[in-house]
Amino acid sequence: MTKSKVLTLVGSLRAESTNQKLAEAIQLNAPEQVDVVIHESLGNIPFYNEDIDVEGKVPAAAAALRTAASEADTVLLVTPEHNGTVPAALKNAIDWLSRPFGAGALAGKPTAVVGTAFGQYGGVWAQDEARKAAGIAGAQVLEDVKLAVPGSMVRFAEVHPKDDAEVVEQIKDVFDALAAAAPAA
Repeated sequence: MTKSKVLTLVGSLRAESTNQKLAEAIQLNAPEQVDVVIHESLGNIPFYNEDIDVEGKVPAAAAALRTAASEADTVLLVTPEHNGTVPAALKNAIDWLSRPFGAGALAGKPTAVVGTAFGQYGGVWAQDEARKAAGIAGAQVLEDVKLAVPGSMVRFAEVHPKDDAEVVEQIKDVFDALAAAAPAA
């Protein structure tokens, strides 16, 4: 049986971010038939610029991101909330994946957005903005997939998300939605 591949992009660049930990919990709780790949180099991708997005000039980190997205069956964006919106690193990744216009690596790709934030709503504004940007980039956004964990700095101060039963249960719902949207193998 071929495994389904979920490319996971984490909007926070901090090694110990609660969103990185949430992505790890997602990876650890993946069904056996799913391979969750956390893309590690969003911080190495230069800001999108059409002047360098030409054959022979595309930065290696951006090219690697596009390849990873092209090879994935689905995409999962894990985002914190920075000043009420999506972090620059994640938005930049979406920008690179949106090109070439109409045929970027996100085109038609089932994409879900989840995350955690310190505030009382768990980063829903950032998640909404990420869904919007991914949709404009051509992704098949799974609007009904919701996982927003509020109070992350307190909630995960001593407990990793992988050990939070409520979060693990919600992760299962995310995988169910991704599996339903993934192309048939």
